Amino acid sequence: MIITILVVTIINRLLFRYIDDNSRYHIFRKRIYYLFSGVYLIILWVLWAQNTAYIATYVGLLSAGIAIALKDLFANIAAWFFIMIRKPFEIGQRVLIGDSRGDVIDIRLFQFSLMEVTDIQVGEQSTGRIVDIPNHYVFVYPTVNYTKGFKYIWNEISVLITFESDWELAKEKLTEIVNHHALHFTEEAAEQIKSTARKYMILYNNLTPIVYTDVKESGVELTLRYLCLPKQRRDTNNDIWEDILRLISDASEIDLAYPTLRHIV
Repeated sequence: MIITILVVTIINRLLFRYIDDNSRYHIFRKRIYYLFSGVYLIILWVLWAQNTAYIATYVGLLSAGIAIALKDLFANIAAWFFIMIRKPFEIGQRVLIGDSRGDVIDIRLFQFSLMEVTDIQVGEQSTGRIVDIPNHYVFVYPTVNYTKGFKYIWNEISVLITFESDWELAKEKLTEIVNHHALHFTEEAAEQIKSTARKYMILYNNLTPIVYTDVKESGVELTLRYLCLPKQRRDTNNDIWEDILRLISDASEIDLAYPTLRHIV
């Protein structure tokens, strides 16, 4: 085992010295880790196989204790094989599992790591923290993958205007704004759905941006719905809101609404 660790350490140092690209270095380092882990397990099995009587006795005495004490350990290993074969997520993809949300940055034998992001309400921005999650969580909690099969997500922005505002004009202008920022995603998204539909039952009748109308207590609510890349949700939200604020500033017929109390005498 010491020799194996020493050889892996030397190879990793050589890779670090001669490979400048961080992504390639990370891929090669993981492959070396898996290769030598497999070789070590094979050698260990061969050595133990030469003493079958001892192995049978050892396994018979400790199997029950191991099953209980190392339940999570074996569950993590089984989950690692599941992740490698079924690929519920891959490095670089954004996922939500349990209460943890972030971009997958590493997958190891017992756990995987996320670069944590905040929740939707605060823009899903990186917190700078790394979260290590046991592999067996993929068997316990639903795994939400933002980009598997379809790399876009739907985002919505709700704008509440007063009843006195020209809501038809507002809807027309908001449609122009959302088309400007998101219409170009439609064609590529449609092509993705065609290729993905062979594997997943994904059906969308309309991929173009749209503005919905609803009536609330304080005014007319116009909701912009559009496609965007998961990691660009905050940016598109910011850009669209800036254009909306410019529109409201320039158009006297449109005013933002807020909770009000009216007394009619």
